[in-house]
Amino acid sequence: MRANAYGLIVPRFEDVLHSFYASEIIKGVSLSASHLKADVLIHITDRLQHEDWLSWPILQSNYLDGLLFADIDSDKATLKKVIAKGIPYLVLNNFFSEDINCISIDNEKAAFEAVNYLLKLGHKKIATIAGDLHTYAGKSRLKGYKEALAKHKIALKDEYITVGEFLRTPARNAAEKLLHLHQRPTAIFAASDVMALETIDLARKEGLSIPRDLSIIGFDDNPIAIYSSIPLTTVRQPIVEMGQLGLETLNQIALSAAKQPIKTVLPAKLVLRESCAKPTQK
Repeated sequence: MRANAYGLIVPRFEDVLHSFYASEIIKGVSLSASHLKADVLIHITDRLQHEDWLSWPILQSNYLDGLLFADIDSDKATLKKVIAKGIPYLVLNNFFSEDINCISIDNEKAAFEAVNYLLKLGHKKIATIAGDLHTYAGKSRLKGYKEALAKHKIALKDEYITVGEFLRTPARNAAEKLLHLHQRPTAIFAASDVMALETIDLARKEGLSIPRDLSIIGFDDNPIAIYSSIPLTTVRQPIVEMGQLGLETLNQIALSAAKQPIKTVLPAKLVLRESCAKPTQK
């Protein structure tokens, strides 16, 4: 009798093999695979063209017992075609109102709490560097930012909303726009630590002091932040745990031992460090 075998579909993006998110998901899936004595095949797919979700040759071999999606980049249409084939599946890092199996992190609430913390410190000029808005995480974190401002009746300024795509160069370009505004923000919520670190680096090169002149919050609790010139306030999300739970749940679905649809939302936690302070400018 062969071991159960599952496909982990990971979207391809810049430095995918060095990505904190991808590596943490793979780590979590691998831990569960070892526990379950299951095989996992990792398939890196194009971010915008997903025909291979259906045409991946090994899908035709009846070898795979299920598919675990690390993300779907908003491609619900192709996902539904996979579901229609009757293949056991589960989607990570997304939440759906429809009957679709998913495990996500509460990105919206976590972003809300991060921005709310800045507001409680007294900041009113708060900008954001959003992530990839093709992703559920990117959209949800931007939504949380907007909701926090709305709760405190702070007017939303279009020029304070930039997009860094979760990548270094776009994030640096976004930070440069924000730092050169006539009404420069006193705080920035970056939707990933990588983008926050680019912002800190650029701000310091422009002669700004963190957090005296500019408070910054990231998202991920990425170990790379230990190289920051100042300890980064951030949001710790349980990505490894999501990967572990994802494969364990998919295994239960494949064995017909889980009631569907599966819908799980994992909490994230704001971690306070030294990159935030009360604003010094009005």
